[in-house]
Amino acid sequence: MNLLPRTTEELSSVDYWESFFRKRGDKAFEWYGDYHSLCGVLHKYIKPRDQVLVVGCGNSELSEQLYDVGYRQLTNIDISETVVSHMNQRNAERRPGLTFQLIDATQTGYEDCSYQVVLDKGTLDAMASEKEGVLAKKMLTEITRVLAVGGRYVCVTLAQENVVRLGVEYFSDAGWAIRLHCMTKEEDQDSDSESTFALPVFVLVCTKFRQPPPFLLLEMCLGEDGAPKRHSNVPDLLAAVKERQAYALLRQKLRGGTDSGSSPALTLCHTATGLPRYTLTVQDSPPSAKVPRLNHFAIFIVPQGRESDWLYGSAEGRMQLAASANFKRLVVVSMHRDQEYQNMQAIQAELSPMVMELAPPGMPANQQVPFLSVGGDVGWRKVVGRGVSELTGEYSVEDVRGEDGHLYRRLVFLKNDQLVQSESRLCTQLKASAARKKKNKKKTNASASGVSTTAPASDPASSPSIDYSILCCTHHEVMVAGMAMLGLSTGGNYDEPISVLLVGLGGGGLAQFVHDFVPLSRVDVVELDPAVLDLAKTWFGFKPSDRLNVTLADGLAHITSLESQGGNAYDVIMFDVDSKDPSLGISCPPPAFVEKTLLEKVFCLLSSRGVFMLNLVCRDTSLRQKVIDTVREVFPRVLSRPIEGEVNDILFCLREAGKDKETAVPAELKKAAKSLQVAMRAHSQGAPSSPHMDIAVLLEDLRIA
Repeated sequence: MNLLPRTTEELSSVDYWESFFRKRGDKAFEWYGDYHSLCGVLHKYIKPRDQVLVVGCGNSELSEQLYDVGYRQLTNIDISETVVSHMNQRNAERRPGLTFQLIDATQTGYEDCSYQVVLDKGTLDAMASEKEGVLAKKMLTEITRVLAVGGRYVCVTLAQENVVRLGVEYFSDAGWAIRLHCMTKEEDQDSDSESTFALPVFVLVCTKFRQPPPFLLLEMCLGEDGAPKRHSNVPDLLAAVKERQAYALLRQKLRGGTDSGSSPALTLCHTATGLPRYTLTVQDSPPSAKVPRLNHFAIFIVPQGRESDWLYGSAEGRMQLAASANFKRLVVVSMHRDQEYQNMQAIQAELSPMVMELAPPGMPANQQVPFLSVGGDVGWRKVVGRGVSELTGEYSVEDVRGEDGHLYRRLVFLKNDQLVQSESRLCTQLKASAARKKKNKKKTNASASGVSTTAPASDPASSPSIDYSILCCTHHEVMVAGMAMLGLSTGGNYDEPISVLLVGLGGGGLAQFVHDFVPLSRVDVVELDPAVLDLAKTWFGFKPSDRLNVTLADGLAHITSLESQGGNAYDVIMFDVDSKDPSLGISCPPPAFVEKTLLEKVFCLLSSRGVFMLNLVCRDTSLRQKVIDTVREVFPRVLSRPIEGEVNDILFCLREAGKDKETAVPAELKKAAKSLQVAMRAHSQGAPSSPHMDIAVLLEDLRIA
């Protein structure tokens, strides 16, 4: 039996509802829930003595149940003659004071200000489906006319975006107070009922004032008694509605299980501030996994500052983590900056009520759910600097404690806060050994929780210094190791000057390392964003010199300009620049940097022994192969070094083909690698530190691209 409309516009059709109620007969249709699921919020805003107009009443039992508990001033109207006749007959003897009238809600004919409440259960949703909401606006205008000052429009709605926007904007423009209650709870719905919706049900309450207040009154409540959360504008309120709807849809999806290849996620916000506090990512084991019978569900708490680690921040890493934990469902919980966390026990208590709603289907009600973590520690993070780039937006500079106990400084652009843009190790190290941390666990937790993340340090000079001898990113180490290829034509001799062009500065760690430890190197850096240069010097110890120069320019334009001028020859050209558009399918570099015309200019800028190094990050295998094919059209020899556990692939593109073109690793390269290692150590004698890297080992996995 087709009882629900085939198209949304049928919802505003008189003919549709006539057909609907004739087919329905005596059976009540509870549009968006019944009296028992709504009575708490209805009694809060509707008093028994109020004159109440129920618009689009249908054959719902709501008015009858309100009448039975003492609401005797109810006037019900509907556009369906069938339903009005039926409802009057059904209530003639048992409820003689309950009236149903055949009246259009857009033109009722009632006197001005004659009602204290207008109750609407799904009618606005039906009317707003008509093109541009013309009928709905007419109804809202009529509601405004018949409501007395201090009266309320109480609307039960699914809050589709066009519906809630229309209602909220209409009444807020008129100076009314707006409050939305999100009503859906697990216990409120019967999954077998035809009135069950995946989306939550909202109750929109709009209160009419005599004089509009000087500011918008926009509030959102969770449940019938939740504390109201004030919103400053309509878009913020609509965004809060979308968040609740997204959460409900996620719960609906998780009740049926998920594909192990997908990782649904949601963000939990602090109730008082509205700021993100936790991000929960759900990872299910594949059906073929051999999971112990009782291992239904577990929660893994990621230590602060570690959320961008490959194991926690990537889909592949979380799949590996879930396989290691060996539960049917693992929820990976990340903590946010600008939030304080007391200890692991407090986090568990805070999360327990919410995460249990994400349990997998079939889990017993009394099942114990373990909370897993790394060493039982909440981790440590301190935001030391903040700023805004006109090109990239807000950024955060923060110190974190690594798994090895050392402190690291990271640059994170908040538009993509799961990606660490740059990282350097600090010279200080936490003193506690693993044994002492275990012995003084409570003391360590207290110390971690006492770190303030809301008051960034304003004096960079007071912060720990950078350890320039360590490259934290493996792909940077591999790029430096690749400079050994310059020795292929010199028999491993590095007595000649080495000129380097690096596109993309970041925190400056790669450029500074080459300058400090590669003998006779001269480094030219091209960076588009002035803010990046400033923060590299301020927070990452980057120090330009006569051998380390930075040009603020577009990398594409700069290479084009250098090539057109002629007379420029670099021994090494490195591309380490990311794409700001994630929809392109390639994260690094932007597609324009691997177009054939630009690569040909790069080829012309290389010396006869020159090497072009490209940090390629591309999850799309076909697009990745297309990039490699284009590179091979320009360069006679292309070697590849994938980075284990990451998506990065470093391409080494040589200007000269060499004698053994088909061999992945030229025989002379091992000797050249050892020679470069010796030269770098000799160059660093007398310096505060020596480079920490093994060049020969870093080049072991080279292969032909």
